Amino acid sequence: MHQPEQLFTRFNTPIDGITLPEKFTFPFYYQPHPLCVLAAEQLQTHLTHQTDWQHDFGLTGNQDGIGKMFGVLLVHSPEGELGYFSAFSGKIADQNLLPGFVPPVFDMLAEESFFRSDLAKITELNQQVKQQQANPELHALQQQLAQYQDDYQQAEQTQRELMIQGRAARKKQRKLAEQTLAGDALTLALDDLARQSVAEKNVLKYLKLEWEEKINQVSIQLNELTEQIDAIKQQRKQRSNQLQNKLFEQYRFYNIRKDEKSLKAIFAPTTSPTPPAGAGECAAPKLLHFAFKHGYTPLALAEFWWGVSPKSEIRKHKSYYPSCNSKCQPILGHMLEGMRVDDNPLEKSWAEDKELEIVYEDDAMVIVNKPSGLLSVPGKTITDSAYTRLQKRYPDAEGPFVIHRLDMATSGILVFALTRRANKSLQKQFISRSVQKRYIAQIEGEVQAQNGTINLPMRGDPDDRPRQLVCYEHGKLAETYWELIETSNGQSKLYMHPKTGRTHQLRVHCAHHLGLNMPIVGDALYGTKSDRLHLHAQRLELHHPYNHEPMTFSAKCEF
Repeated sequence: MHQPEQLFTRFNTPIDGITLPEKFTFPFYYQPHPLCVLAAEQLQTHLTHQTDWQHDFGLTGNQDGIGKMFGVLLVHSPEGELGYFSAFSGKIADQNLLPGFVPPVFDMLAEESFFRSDLAKITELNQQVKQQQANPELHALQQQLAQYQDDYQQAEQTQRELMIQGRAARKKQRKLAEQTLAGDALTLALDDLARQSVAEKNVLKYLKLEWEEKINQVSIQLNELTEQIDAIKQQRKQRSNQLQNKLFEQYRFYNIRKDEKSLKAIFAPTTSPTPPAGAGECAAPKLLHFAFKHGYTPLALAEFWWGVSPKSEIRKHKSYYPSCNSKCQPILGHMLEGMRVDDNPLEKSWAEDKELEIVYEDDAMVIVNKPSGLLSVPGKTITDSAYTRLQKRYPDAEGPFVIHRLDMATSGILVFALTRRANKSLQKQFISRSVQKRYIAQIEGEVQAQNGTINLPMRGDPDDRPRQLVCYEHGKLAETYWELIETSNGQSKLYMHPKTGRTHQLRVHCAHHLGLNMPIVGDALYGTKSDRLHLHAQRLELHHPYNHEPMTFSAKCEF
């Protein structure tokens, strides 16, 4: 039994004068509260100096180390004392219980847990499958079957070639007989040629029957062995599904009202009713569940990465990140019911009071300077967008037609077609990558080189959309050329020229450790939230959709 007072941590630095949050953190888009920052720094000091356990976070230069996400939850104790709880996601040092950290919602590794015994049975079935698959008789039969099939194919091909040759020879003999014989002699000769043809066909027929019998005998013996393996695999699958469902039921989460829901019940109404692997093991749900269970009042939450960056995701040592969407969003949706939570800033337009500047317009197209915070097209909950504003401006146009998009937080040049003819021409230019785009980005850190090219293939993160991953196996080509404008106050301003147009390409290429390893200022997804994302589509070159004259458009950068 984990006593909450033993895990409740008090601040070791003065916190007088720091105002408590009025509402709980919206966990999917936030800036850490100052008290959470202090708690995180205190936890990081503990991680640096503790000797109770060992885990290679890769902080000594070992790129094979494994970083982890940690979380701190600012709480009031039942007695009203201010402090925090700490947690980590998943396992560390092959354990899910470590001194000073809240326990998992369900401890599957506990000695008395059904998980160990059920997993042992599944492991035993795995061993049986491996033993059966390693059976020498199985491999011998597989080789014999493959050999028989090859021999049969060769024998059949040889016989068919003989039949082709025989048919050609009989054609000549038939023609000669018709020229030199008559009456009964001709009839006998033609009958003999016909019998030869039938005989050759019979040879092929009996050849097939002979080989089919050989192959069938081996197949029957082989099927007996493979059916045994399939039966064990089916049993393993059933046991795995049963274990999975038992785990889904054991992971039960409280909210502040002490309403309890299992993982299975939480994910049932979603588009993915089967919870993803690792659901419930992240720091945020662990922290909230422990607080609710023991009567502590959650005030604010923050999660940070500790250790070397992973190969695909953008995670930097000591940086704060929002909770993940696929695993945590349904769980935290239940857990935060009944609490006063910060509004979701992504559900409200940030640019209702900002003007959509018209850079250029004619009867074919309109070029706008989109302000940061305005969507390019309507979203799920926000209708205000560059597209809807242009619809009102051009009520009688065939368009506007969306040619390309900018992220909500990105400002700058955006192109819309007003006619179908212009849309077709402009789309073709963007698809062929003949359009030249230049962005200005201000990034965290001082770039040493004057320019460079970044090639990092990208794909969407299936477990945490809209985040993007660097993936050399399944990612699509993504190339960016950059030039340094200036450096000052520990930041760099760059021109960025995307050669491809992947989602979040410039943001990922700046932030990823294989790219510039410096996130764009204000990038709440891959870096640190600020007043705005410091990324601006500053210049765009294309050809007019009607007269094909080259045109260049630019918009002043506001940072």
